[in-house]
Amino acid sequence: MNTPVSDAAATENGDLPVAVIGCGRMGRLHARVYSQMPSVKLVGVYDINAAAAAAVAAEHKCPAVGSVEQLLKRVQAVTIAVPTQDHLSVAERFLERGIACLIEKPLAKNVGEGQRIVELAKRGEALVQVGHIERFNPAIRAMERLHIEPEFMEVMRISPMTFRSIDVGVVLDMMFHDIDIVLKLAKSPVKRIDAVGVGVIGDVEDVCSARITFESGCVANLTASRLALKTERKMRVFSRDAYVSIDYQKRYGIVAKRSGNLSAVREAAAKIRSGEIRDISQLNYPDLVKITELEIDDVEPLRAQLEAFVASVKNGVAAEVTAEEGLAAVDVASQIVKSIAPRIVL
Repeated sequence: MNTPVSDAAATENGDLPVAVIGCGRMGRLHARVYSQMPSVKLVGVYDINAAAAAAVAAEHKCPAVGSVEQLLKRVQAVTIAVPTQDHLSVAERFLERGIACLIEKPLAKNVGEGQRIVELAKRGEALVQVGHIERFNPAIRAMERLHIEPEFMEVMRISPMTFRSIDVGVVLDMMFHDIDIVLKLAKSPVKRIDAVGVGVIGDVEDVCSARITFESGCVANLTASRLALKTERKMRVFSRDAYVSIDYQKRYGIVAKRSGNLSAVREAAAKIRSGEIRDISQLNYPDLVKITELEIDDVEPLRAQLEAFVASVKNGVAAEVTAEEGLAAVDVASQIVKSIAPRIVL
């Protein structure tokens, strides 16, 4: 049974009134975190499946409403975690009223609808944050603090089939996370995209390898597969001053910097050329190249994501992952899919 939302609940103690639209896997997680956050009031959840909404509402002690319209005048921010094809139709009702939206990734099902969301946000002066949760992975955050200017990036995201998104290709299902990260790090317009993909299980790609060349000269190689026998999510970044290796899954990373290593390497090379060292097995590699573990905070990425969203809403500042950035990721993903479409093997 749907429970009415009271206006008093929306302003009690000055808490930010929020709601979750869509009570699937991600919606349930968002509702859980919102219910635990100080200065935030989860005033309602909605799902086209009333039973799903009721279950989430009962778990987190908030109302389940019978329609999106019941929330329009009672919230200042919402999470939209409905299927991607419904992002625009749901978001526009809130954006037109200036209500902040955290829209799960991808921003939209195509570039045209993504552009429409950007336009609606500007017209309604509403904040939009896109749910690119890997931005909030502690390992990525630690790497960003190094202010590296990458010249080459290599990313691998492989896993066994999860059977959750078999109608969506691996580019939008898995590689999408990494597209956003490399665009953020490269800080340069895309110059060229080359990709190849193979559909093994169905009529969309299950494996994809893409090469993105940026106008700055930076290159990123991305590989995604959902047919692997193990799960691996790793990234390597090369720059003039450092090499960084990150394990997304383990939230772990290392860095080897040019400073502190160059003189030792040059000294060893000089000894080899002079004949002082005839057998390179005499060299102790760890003594020559200093590798340091990244200082990584123990923070739940979803909690960090929602805290950033709430802070942006309350302080009136730009989102950490803007609608424009979400649109850029959709654009690149669309180009990759278009590039591999003629080559799909069924």
